[in-house]
Amino acid sequence: MPIEDPLKRRIAAEALLFFKICRKCGARNPLSATRCRRCRSENLRLKRRKPAKRA
Repeated sequence: MPIEDPLKRRIAAEALLFFKICRKCGARNPLSATRCRRCRSENLRLKRRKPAKRA
């Protein structure tokens, strides 16, 4: 069920695409994190994002 409302689409995209991943344990962390919430490692990366394919 696709989301039609642009505001709701933007909120959903931010929740699903904009966060950091710990390279050590794979945990999802907030974008503002400097350390992993699970293992306390500082080895974080941004989630990889691809542009959406339009049919």
